[in-house]
Formats: sequence, structure tokens, C-alpha cells
Amino acid sequence: MKQVLQDLKSGATRLVDVPVPQPRPGQVLIRTRHSLVSAGTERMLIEFGRANLVGKARRQPERVRQVFDKMRTDGVVPTLAAVRDKLDEPLPLGYCNVGDVLAVGVGVSGFEPGDRVASNGKHAEIVAVPTNLCAKVPDEVGDDAASFTVLSAIALQGVRLLQPTLGEAVVVTGLGLIGLVVVQLLRAHGCRVLGLDYDPEKLALAARFGAETVDLSKGEDPVARAVAFSRGRGVDGVVIAASTSSNEPVSQAAAMCRKRGRIVLVGVAGLELSRADFYEKELSFQVSCSYGPGRYDPAYEEKGHDYPFGFVRWTQGRNFEAVLDMMAAGSLDVAPLVSNRFPIGEAGAAYDLLASDTPSLGILLDYPPARDPAAADAKQISVSIRSPAVRPRALVNAPVVAVLGAGNYASRVLIPALKGAGARLKSVVSGAGLSGVVAAEKHGLERALTDAEAAIADPDIDAVVIATRHDTHADLAVRALRAGKHVFVEKPLCLSLVELDAVRVAYDEQCKRGSAPILMVGFNRRFAPHAIKMKTLLGTIPGPKALIATVNAGAIPVGHWTQDPDVGGGRIVGEACHFIDFLRALVGAPITEAKRFATPEATRDTASISLAFEEGSIGTVHYFASGHRSFPKERIDAFAGGRVLQLDNFRRLRGYGWPGFSSMGGWRQDKGQRACASAFVAAVRDGHGTPIPFGEIAEVSDWAIRCA
Repeated sequence: MKQVLQDLKSGATRLVDVPVPQPRPGQVLIRTRHSLVSAGTERMLIEFGRANLVGKARRQPERVRQVFDKMRTDGVVPTLAAVRDKLDEPLPLGYCNVGDVLAVGVGVSGFEPGDRVASNGKHAEIVAVPTNLCAKVPDEVGDDAASFTVLSAIALQGVRLLQPTLGEAVVVTGLGLIGLVVVQLLRAHGCRVLGLDYDPEKLALAARFGAETVDLSKGEDPVARAVAFSRGRGVDGVVIAASTSSNEPVSQAAAMCRKRGRIVLVGVAGLELSRADFYEKELSFQVSCSYGPGRYDPAYEEKGHDYPFGFVRWTQGRNFEAVLDMMAAGSLDVAPLVSNRFPIGEAGAAYDLLASDTPSLGILLDYPPARDPAAADAKQISVSIRSPAVRPRALVNAPVVAVLGAGNYASRVLIPALKGAGARLKSVVSGAGLSGVVAAEKHGLERALTDAEAAIADPDIDAVVIATRHDTHADLAVRALRAGKHVFVEKPLCLSLVELDAVRVAYDEQCKRGSAPILMVGFNRRFAPHAIKMKTLLGTIPGPKALIATVNAGAIPVGHWTQDPDVGGGRIVGEACHFIDFLRALVGAPITEAKRFATPEATRDTASISLAFEEGSIGTVHYFASGHRSFPKERIDAFAGGRVLQLDNFRRLRGYGWPGFSSMGGWRQDKGQRACASAFVAAVRDGHGTPIPFGEIAEVSDWAIRCA
């Protein structure tokens, strides 16, 4: 199927082939009829992409600060590589979609194949969308109008926050698509409306919808007109639907308002506010968040947990329904807002128009007519990226690998490391399809898929690399082991002791059959060159050691998927396991006891984990989320036999009291990712056993889960 992407580096838009996404639990699979280009949001993205590096930096100063912080802690080379990787990631465009339901995921109710729905799906022939971001389209509403549902919900949420009442005087600043919908919604509330814009055609549409207008291009004073419009009292409210970096819209809004007037920002504007303007009138100012309550809440959007109707009357999903009802009743007319339309195959021309000075409003993308839902193109789970017919000599006997997951770590670190280790990367799997295609094109994989089972069952595949979300690791590892594959799992191996037992059973089953699978977890720190040197030095000292791992992990919001105990497992299981394993590797003896002490924050991810080892060594992992990002992220201290080793952020190892050793540096930070991948690939190729004994992997996983 086809999907529209934007290149962040150049700003160019392109149409690419991607496999059809697989609907996850709680999702609806939709074949698109039409999608609407957002003149505001998408134009900003195009302008950002087409700006040079200096222009990009000016638009995102907070990102520039993050880059400099990373340079100080990780070094210049890895920081620049991370920036390049980020700019190489294309951005999927679009969020206003109408189409027909093809299939529903597990747990979906209220939708079934054949339903016509509006959603926030991307510009793609087939999209998978969570149920709370979909709404059935009434028969009275045409496809063109339904494509405005999501954008109209943005306007509606802004109006709801304004809380207009019958007869009030309200100014709408900016008469683009959202502003013109706001005008109609306010008129439906019985308000008198004054619209401000520079474009005569948009002003004419606003007048058609019942507003009085001010043509800013003619130099009219908007404040004076607003005061006159309010009969000298000041307007009751202002909705700012403009897109500008100027502070003027907010400043003008404050000047227009009566005492205790309300201002709602739906668009983008400068926010250097004058306290006097707001203080003297006791003005209210609020920024509207997208479609309404539920936006950016993973529990609502991803897990499908709706808010109780009696307590949150208007969620984003119910806002979708409300605007569709208004369209069906004729109270909201979006037909005059359609200015251009293009077939999906000419999407590039649509975005050229959007970025040009040629006036436009609603740009619709039209998709090929729907065919039989059982047609082959609706089941296209694989896209061929390159032909494997001719392979480099070095890859003829290389292990054939399938990578499950194409997120940031997989694409930026793991896949390049596997490729550098000499693996033949045949396939990459991603649920939505796009990230897999991007990774495959960038790194030269042969095909991208959306079905993990197809990759696991492929008889050509020797090894399966699992880099999906944490809650899927154990199940995928078990399935891959039982399919007779070698397995590399990006940490963690599992999230519970029950899952750990399931992996143990599957591993033992294969061992009893004589296949001796290699099962490895990506505990890469033990493979870093500084770590190997550290272990060698410590090995010369008899007796127990005392180790401290200090991790300046940084805060992650409570709502992030890694903090969800059912999905990410929390940061102790998901991340601190690295350092439990690292200390285990340095000591070279089993852990006999572990205890966790945590601060009382909701996430409980600022913690100290005390470890005792069988031969008498002790260790502590300080995993702290409460530090500053400019401080180095990882430091390991080892005390033994009157000597000290200090490893600073995997860039420099210093020795204190070590005859013949004072320090070991390096040009760049090296956390052992490439060496870890190389060890796995070599083990699969040569059949000499796992680089980390499975017993140690299970031991570390067990203690990490118990300490969570």
C-alpha cells in the first residue's frame, strides 16, 4: 500500500510502499477513501523540513540545548550521529481520515467490517487506529465532509474551553480551516462573531457563515473594530486560530476583551504576555489541547479506556461524534472549505501547493476505490526492499537474521551492529509497517513485514532478534525457540517470574532435543572494551570486591509506556537490569541476595539495589531518575585490594593504585553494543555456545524482577 512521508532533512514529501499494518488489540483497520491535509500543522512541518540546519535550530531551541548537553556527557561524535539519525527518520503525515473498516483487533466493540468511519489515521491507503480515535459516519454525511471530522473536533474543543453563551460577542483571529469552523460553531451557540484575517477569500467565507469581518491587509485597527463590535464594552472572548511566532495576537486579544474576558489559543502564537493586560482585567487565558480530553493519554488512546460519561462528558471521541452530528443536521458546513483535491499518487503536488504562496484551504487526497476487503492488497504484510539474488561473498555463509521491532534502538544501534557483525539481515517486522520499511531501506534489509509469525516461520531464518516492546519479549522468545531459531532479546528477557519460567521451559525443550539453541539477552555493557579491561584487572586481585554503579537515568513521565508495569515493566526490570548484569559479570560469581530501596515517587525509579555475591563481593546499583541531564549518565567504581577503578560513562577508565595502569580512554563512548551483537552473530555462525550462559541470564532476570 501507499503512504505519504516527509523527509525531515530536506522537507521533501514522497509516496512509499509499506506493508499493511496489523491491527493490535483495541485497534480498527481502515481502508482510506479520503484524507484531509491540515493547512496549519502540516505546512509548519513542511517549512521545518525545508529549512537548513540553522533554521531548524531556531525553530527548536530546546532541542539545541539537549544536543549540547549530550555532547558534554557522551562526546561530539555519538551526538552528531544521533542528530543525523533523527533527521534521517521520515515523518508520516496526516491525521484527518475517512474510510471503511476492514478488520478489528482483539477487544474491539462498536465497530465491525464495512462500517464507514472517521479517524485520525495518516495519509495512507490502509491505517490501524485505536477505537477511541474513530467515530462512525452518519449516512447523511458525505466522505468529503467526514474527512474534516478530526480538524473540526480541534475547533470544537477550543470553543468548549471558551464556554460561550447565547448573545456573547466573540472574536476569531485567523480564518484558516480551524478558524472558519470555529466561526460556524460559535454562530451555532448563538454568538455574534467578528473574524480577523489578511486573506479576502477567507474573510468572504467567514461573512458567508454569519460573521462580521476585519481585513487586516487594509490596515484596519482590529482592537478598535472589536471594541465597536462589542458596543464599547469589550468582547466576551477571543479564539486565536492563527499560526505565527508573533506575540501580537495575544496582546490584541487582551486589549479587545472586557473585564474577566476569556482567551483561548487553538493555533500557535508568541506567548510573551503582558502581566498588566491580564491583571487589570482579570482575564482568563487557556491553551486548547488538540481534539479534547484523552489526547496524549496512553490509557485512553492506546488501551481504549474511555473516561466515564458522567464525569467527562466530552472526550475527543465524543467530540468526533458531535461534529459529525452537526454535519448531518446541516449546522456545520465544510463543503465551501475544500479548495483543491489530488489523487494520492500526486501527493507531492499537493504539498508543493501547500508550501507555495498560492492560496488554498482544504486540500483533499483521494484514494483508489475500495475493492473486495479480502483482496490481496488488503493482506499485503510484506514489502520487498531489495533482491537477495546476488549476495556479497562475505554473506554467503552468514547467519540469516529476522529483526522483530524497528524502533529507535533497533534502527539506530542494533541493526547496524548486526550488519557490521556480518549477519545477513533478511527481514524486519514492525506493527505499523512504516518504521520497518524505513529501517530496511536505510540498512539494506531485504524485506519489511508486519507479521512477526511470518518472519519466525521463515525456513531461511537462523536467528530471531527481538526488539519490540517489553511485554512481548517473552512470548516472542518462546515462539522463536519452539520454531528452532536462535534468539537475541533486547533487554529485558521478560517482565514476570511466570514469563521467565515459560522461557526456561521452551529453552530446556530445545536443549533436550539436541538443538542447543543460543538464547542471549542484550546485556551489552559487559562487552564494552573498558569493561573487559576492568574485569581483567579485577581478576588479578584475590578476595571480594566492592562495586558501585551510579546511573543518572533521567526522569521519564509516569504515562510513558516503559513505566507501565504491564507493558514496560518499570525501569528497574527494563533498564537497571543492565547494571545488575554488569556487576554480575565483573564479579564472576552468582548473586545470593538483592534488596531494593526506593524513594516514594509514583514511578519509584529512583532506587538503590544492594547485591551480595556468593564469593563475598558486594555491589550497589544506584539507579537515579532525579539528577540533571548535564551530569554523566553512567559511572562504575570498583574497590579491591587497596586499589580503585573508575569507569566514567564508558569513555574513560582510571586506575588508582594499579601498578602499570593509570587510564584507558577512547575517541568515543562505547557501551559494547557492537561487540555484543558480534558475539551473538559469531556464536550462531560457529556454533560455539552462547556468549552469556543462559543460567546467568535467568539469574539476572530473576533478581531484577524481584527488585522491581
